[in-house]
Amino acid sequence: MKKIFHQIHLWLGLVSGLLVFIIATTGALYAFQDEITGIGKYHYVTEQNKSFMLPTQLGETAKKLLPGKELHAVKYNGKAKAAEAIFYGYNPSYYFIVYLNPYSGQVQKVKDMNKDFFRFIMQGHFYLWLPPQIGHPLVASATLAFALVLLTGLVIWIPKNRNVLKNRVWFRWKKGTKWPRINFDLHVIGGLYVTVFALIFAITGLVWGFQWFAQSYYKAMGGEKSLAYSDVSPYKHTPDSTQHPEKPIDRVWILMQREYPSAGSIEVHPPHTDSTAIAANATQHDGKYWKTDYRYFDQHNLKEVSMKNIYGRYADAGFADKLFRMNYEIHTGAILGLPGKIFAFLMSLCIASFPITGFIIWWKKRKKK
Repeated sequence: MKKIFHQIHLWLGLVSGLLVFIIATTGALYAFQDEITGIGKYHYVTEQNKSFMLPTQLGETAKKLLPGKELHAVKYNGKAKAAEAIFYGYNPSYYFIVYLNPYSGQVQKVKDMNKDFFRFIMQGHFYLWLPPQIGHPLVASATLAFALVLLTGLVIWIPKNRNVLKNRVWFRWKKGTKWPRINFDLHVIGGLYVTVFALIFAITGLVWGFQWFAQSYYKAMGGEKSLAYSDVSPYKHTPDSTQHPEKPIDRVWILMQREYPSAGSIEVHPPHTDSTAIAANATQHDGKYWKTDYRYFDQHNLKEVSMKNIYGRYADAGFADKLFRMNYEIHTGAILGLPGKIFAFLMSLCIASFPITGFIIWWKKRKKK
């Protein structure tokens, strides 16, 4: 059995090694994206003792700078930060953020996110810089292969006796220890201690990789709702000729601001058609995105509607819903704040090293034969 597992470990590792190296390296580079991108002065404004401008006002100002582009959302980030008018489209593909002073509407920066460094890194992490229809299956398959490599590696690691065990749990390098031995220990012993965390990265990555895995994972945890978030989901509307509120997106924003006075950020999404809802969400002040409240409102009468997916009010989320909503922050380490991100960064670098040390072990043995 060990020989079979060794062959699986070897050949899956060789086939997926380069892809795993790229995925792990880009993951490490992306770890501090929020902290680094937040450095720019255009993210901040001087706090004033007056009300913010309404979403339609900020949206109209931003639209003049990007004619022909569809406004996806307007996001308010607090009293001392710039508001964001977000423009997003698929065909043709574009992604812009217009940073505005929420008090005056003054434009602070127009940023093409497709030219952003971290956007480039994320494209590599998710798609290997290939078209999504090609890159996404490759990344998902490499992640699945990596999970199997980790599990087979654990089986191979099991020592034959107690003497071998001593050399499998810690580094016993002496003066004059040769490089092949150091490389072997880095792969075998280092792999032992990183495997649990690497499996967490792999499992949370597979949630985005394969729909069948995401559905199975969610249902195994007791989930019963839809996993798809969409602010363009149609809903059943009961016509009422007496209620057609003017500028409903502003009304929703005022309601959200009143109900979430201490929110870290509030975002409102204009309806894309006459049959879609106005989506809004409010994040916690502590920055935990998985605790975000997602709300949906009938654009014709402002009544709240339910979308029956996991992205609803946090208080209504079950265990499986919360776990699934945590997926991004578990994957990036952000669930534990900055220390978690630092740990995820270091683990990603360790994972990136395993295809290299493993390849060297294989090459040395091949050369001897």
